[in-house]
Amino acid sequence: MSENIIEVKNLRMYFEVSRGLFSSETLTLRAVDDVSFNIKKGDTLGLVGESGCGKTTTARCILKLYESTGGSIKFEGLEVTKLKGRKLRQLRRDMQIIFQDPYASLDPRMKVGDIIGEPLIVHGVANASERSEIVFNLIKTVGLAPDHYYRYPHEFSGGQRQRIGVARALALNPKFIVADEPVSALDVSIQAQILNLLQDLQNELNLTYLVVAHDLGVVRHITRETAVMYVGKLVEQSPTEDLFHNPSHPYTEALISAVPSLDLQRKMNRLVLRGDVPSPIFPPPGCRFSPRCIYAKSICSQEEPNLEEISPGHFVACHFPLEESEYAY
Repeated sequence: MSENIIEVKNLRMYFEVSRGLFSSETLTLRAVDDVSFNIKKGDTLGLVGESGCGKTTTARCILKLYESTGGSIKFEGLEVTKLKGRKLRQLRRDMQIIFQDPYASLDPRMKVGDIIGEPLIVHGVANASERSEIVFNLIKTVGLAPDHYYRYPHEFSGGQRQRIGVARALALNPKFIVADEPVSALDVSIQAQILNLLQDLQNELNLTYLVVAHDLGVVRHITRETAVMYVGKLVEQSPTEDLFHNPSHPYTEALISAVPSLDLQRKMNRLVLRGDVPSPIFPPPGCRFSPRCIYAKSICSQEEPNLEEISPGHFVACHFPLEESEYAY
């Protein structure tokens, strides 16, 4: 069995927000609240959920782009939350990110070669001629042409820009990459190309991925394991295919029912959630999904369920996990 490269335990990320423009009182927004999971070396974990559920915040805490409020984050056994200075700088070479928006994440004033080579300069890797050779090789690796080295980002399509972002993330030869909605800003015809590129690079370079997404079709295509978040909490985690074949949390069931399908019967029977997503500032008591859950009982609004293993590798936080679902794929 592969060893864990990422170990997240009881992670919490709270933000203090103002109650109003003319008020000095602050409220606590619980963006990530007691989240735990592991990622094995060379594996891919998908982190899914609605916008605002805390999945991107979780990813940024792992990269130490946010100072987490509490909990533990370990990278190859090293406690990330306590790192500072030179040790943190060394860690950054092993952990990189591919941003969601390929239009906003590239400096329009820099040429592609300079964008990809910038991490090498920041970390003092190689001399000028060696850096140019590394960048040309990276450009080739992600499927771009050598002459693209001298062009500016505005001269490229969305898919090509995301390839530039991938090349930049690979510049320091990292071990772990966060892909934050890597294809959500791209045309559907281009999405599969980028996903296939990420898979090929993983096999070639033995990379480990955390893929943040709201599109379950993307998650199913690229991940081996999937964790589902709802209002800052992890509600289900299992091998990806098992999650689709046997969703055990009602929220997961609702997400799967929303996946586009050519099956007319599935379209007609789609499960539509009632109500709105609760605020992470004022989360409901008990299970946070209970106000919207069609299976909820009195205990659900009184007692918060623990994330428990219901079958090998399949964890769910629900008082009444589903035994089978008509929306399973």
